Amino acid sequence: MTRRFAHVVGFDDAPFARAHRGDVLVVGAVYAGTRLDGVLAARVRRDGANATRALVECVRRSRFRPQLHAVLLQGIAFAGFNVVDLAALHATLELPVLVVARRKPDLAKIRSALLEHVPGGARKWRLVERAGAMEAAAGLWVQRAGLSLADCESLLRRYALNGLMPEPLRAAHLIAGGVATGESRHRA
Repeated sequence: MTRRFAHVVGFDDAPFARAHRGDVLVVGAVYAGTRLDGVLAARVRRDGANATRALVECVRRSRFRPQLHAVLLQGIAFAGFNVVDLAALHATLELPVLVVARRKPDLAKIRSALLEHVPGGARKWRLVERAGAMEAAAGLWVQRAGLSLADCESLLRRYALNGLMPEPLRAAHLIAGGVATGESRHRA
């Protein structure tokens, strides 16, 4: 029997200029069923190491925390290569965490970029590896902590209101883009 995920939050980062150094906005769209119930915001360092901590603090200080059943992430890294520790996020928040991507990432390119160009890249690569292999689910690619593949597919289908991408991630993407640039663009 699959679990019912009635309240979830989806996080995505805002667009930023290639030359930008410093903090980048991350937006969380909180959903109660199919209704947008609230918006959360945090900042993470470009190519930094504070994404996990920032997400934990953002969710914990939120009035929505008591109702949440799961956390969705648009990719395992925000603000370039600020890699989320999936296991730590799951354990600290005591919530299932699901990383979602439209396409299977090229891990060889990611590894090369992290190890050759990013400060702390070896530690970040270990976090990517520790999160586990990407799996196909409901037409998307996922990494997961704290939920079965069946629960993952059920959650994705429940929130796929306007295409394959779950609505909390689609809304977070649109909100982050609109706030950062004055207008949202591109699909989530």
